[in-house]
Amino acid sequence: MRKSTITKKHKHPIVKSTVARPVLIVTGISLSLLLIILGSYIYVQGERALFYASSAPPPQTAQEEIEPFPVGVNPRQKAISEDPSLEAFLQTNAMSTIVASHKASGIFRKLQRTLALFGWYQSLASLSSRILVIDSGERKEQIADHFGKILDWDEPMKQEFLDFITQKNPMIPDGTFFPGKYTVEKGATPETVALLITERFEREVLARYTDHVTAQVPLSDTLVLASLLEREAYDFTDMRKISGVIWNRLFSNMNLQIDATLQYAKGSNPSEPWWPRVLPEDKYIESVFNTYKQSGLPPTPISNPSLAAIIAALNPEKTDCMYYFHDKKSDFHCAPTYKEHVRLLKEYYGRGK
Repeated sequence: MRKSTITKKHKHPIVKSTVARPVLIVTGISLSLLLIILGSYIYVQGERALFYASSAPPPQTAQEEIEPFPVGVNPRQKAISEDPSLEAFLQTNAMSTIVASHKASGIFRKLQRTLALFGWYQSLASLSSRILVIDSGERKEQIADHFGKILDWDEPMKQEFLDFITQKNPMIPDGTFFPGKYTVEKGATPETVALLITERFEREVLARYTDHVTAQVPLSDTLVLASLLEREAYDFTDMRKISGVIWNRLFSNMNLQIDATLQYAKGSNPSEPWWPRVLPEDKYIESVFNTYKQSGLPPTPISNPSLAAIIAALNPEKTDCMYYFHDKKSDFHCAPTYKEHVRLLKEYYGRGK
C-alpha cells in the first residue's frame, strides 16, 4: 500500500487518517463496484446479442458458393509458393478483420472465457440461457471442464460431450472444437452443445476444405500444424512466419522442437496444469508428442486452432529460416543456420549455445 502524503500537507494527520481517509476509501470502493456492475451489465447485454447472432448459421442462398481455402504450400514438391489469391480470399470472405485482430483480441477473448465461468455474469445475460466460450488454443479436456462448470455437468456428461464431437472425426480426437462463442439453454445436454460446435466447424472449415485442398494437404496435417501455431504465435503474421519455418523443418526431415508439444505432453498428466511451464529436462520426456525426440508432425492436434491458424498453416510465408524465437517484446526473429540463431539469441538475451 502506498504511504499517505497527508502528513506532509496537514497539521492534523491523525484526524485525517482515522476518519476522512476510511470514508474516502469506502466511498471509492463502492463507486468502483457500482461502475463494475453497471459496466458488466451493459457489456453483457451487448455481448448477449452478439452471442445469439454468432450461434446462428449465416443465411445462404441456393446460388451461394463457399470459396475453398487457398493453399500456398506443396508438401510433395517440398515447396512454398505463397498463393497470390490469399489476400483476395481474406477480403471477399470478410476474414481480414478476423486474422488482423487475432493478437489484439487475445486478452479480450480470454477475459470473455473467464467471465463466462461466473454465475453472476451468466445471470446478467439471461436467466434461461448460458454463454459458452471456446478460446483458440485450448485442448478438448480444458473445454469440457469449462463447459461442465457452467452447465453443471458431471464427469460422465463431460466425457459424453467429448465423445459426441470426436466421433465425427475419429482420427482427429482434438482440433475440431471450433473456437468461438455459443449460446445454449441453461440445461443444455452434451449432445446439444456438441451439435452446435460440430455444425460451426463444418460451416467454417469443412465447407472450405474441398477435395482440391485435401489433395494438397490432408485436413489432419493442417489441424495439427495449426494447433502448433495457435500455441506458438502471437498474431496472423507471426503464424505465417512460424508456419514457414515448420514447413522448412518438415521438408528437411528436421525435428520440429516445439515447446508447446512438451506442454501438451506434460499437461496430459492430471497432476499438472493444462499448459505447464517447460523445463530443460522436459526435452527428454517419453511421449509421441515430444517433437524434440520424435520426427514429423505430432500424431494429433495439441489444441483447437482458430480460422486464422488454419489459414496460416496452409499459407506459410516463404523463408529460408530454420530457427526462430521471440524476444522480450514478443518480436519475431529467425535464422537459416544454427550459428546465426545463437548469435541472435546472444544479441537479444545475452545467452545462447
